[in-house]
Amino acid sequence: MVASFLFSLIRIMLDVCATNKSDQDTLRAEVLALRRQVQVLERQIKRVRWMPGDRMVMAALRHHLPQSAWAGLLVQPETVLGWHRALVRRKWAAYRGRPRRGRPPISAECRELIIQMAKENPGWGYFRVRGELLKLGHGVAATTIRSVLSRAGIPPSGRRAGLSWKQFLAAHAETLVAADFFIVDTIFFKRLYVLIYMHLASRRIVLASCTAQPDESWVTQQARNLSWRLELDGIKLSAAIHDRDKKFARGADRVLESDGARVILTPLMAPRANAYAERWIGSCRRECLDRMLIVSERHLREVLEVYTAHYNGERLHRSRGLRPPASRVEPVSVERGEVRRRIELGGLLSEYYREATAA
Repeated sequence: MVASFLFSLIRIMLDVCATNKSDQDTLRAEVLALRRQVQVLERQIKRVRWMPGDRMVMAALRHHLPQSAWAGLLVQPETVLGWHRALVRRKWAAYRGRPRRGRPPISAECRELIIQMAKENPGWGYFRVRGELLKLGHGVAATTIRSVLSRAGIPPSGRRAGLSWKQFLAAHAETLVAADFFIVDTIFFKRLYVLIYMHLASRRIVLASCTAQPDESWVTQQARNLSWRLELDGIKLSAAIHDRDKKFARGADRVLESDGARVILTPLMAPRANAYAERWIGSCRRECLDRMLIVSERHLREVLEVYTAHYNGERLHRSRGLRPPASRVEPVSVERGEVRRRIELGGLLSEYYREATAA
């Protein structure tokens, strides 16, 4: 009875809607019938298998379906959108096989030459690099050089032509001396101050002295001693660098300036600006001072003399090609003679040599 009543009610409603028989009403009735059939099929089929043609049709019809019609689909709207994106990718993937047009790619050798020239010559612009490449048989446009350098992270010449601190030190190493202070505490808790001067080109310690009172007169006298040592060694001092420590008195700077040198102060809180002197201080502590108990100022002075002589004359340095800083000749391979060991500071420092034998 209830089903008959509901069916009768549906028939009456459809008859009322179909009083004006037109094509639009017929189409609506057909759509309602198709939706009901789809709902019946959904209850009977657990998973619908979509063929590629079906997916293409559904993806093409999605532009013409209103939002209210999405509820009648057998799949989620996101699934249809995914089908459409996949079809678009397959459409444009067909263009991959076409030959590329435009300038031909440059060779790997030419690319490496562009980067090498830009790094080794910071003042060279794109056209200067292009001219050098033409001499080597590479015809490359300036815009191509700009693209290669941009991908390599190398800025234009105007931004990389400035002289860096490292380049400045390397250019003036032969006539440049670095100075620095460091402290040493004795076993009686007395603080001593050590002042060193290093010649950057050879990494040789020109002067190392210590005191308990680093006043202006003492620091000025050390500057005079440095001037005498450099004159004896035939080194023309052009620049001296040190940090902004107040112990570097103005009188000491005047002594160096009177010899024609320029005194350069390192930036604030930048220990790497005086990295060579800092590196020597670290080596001196690790190899010597941290393994000894310093008794007095005189004891520290003797230890510094021994270590400085060992560092300058015997300790090998990588920047010098594994030669001591004071050595000016290449190491000679000698296979004759017995190997001996010379020790300093109670065995903290070792030096090996071959004892000369009679011919």
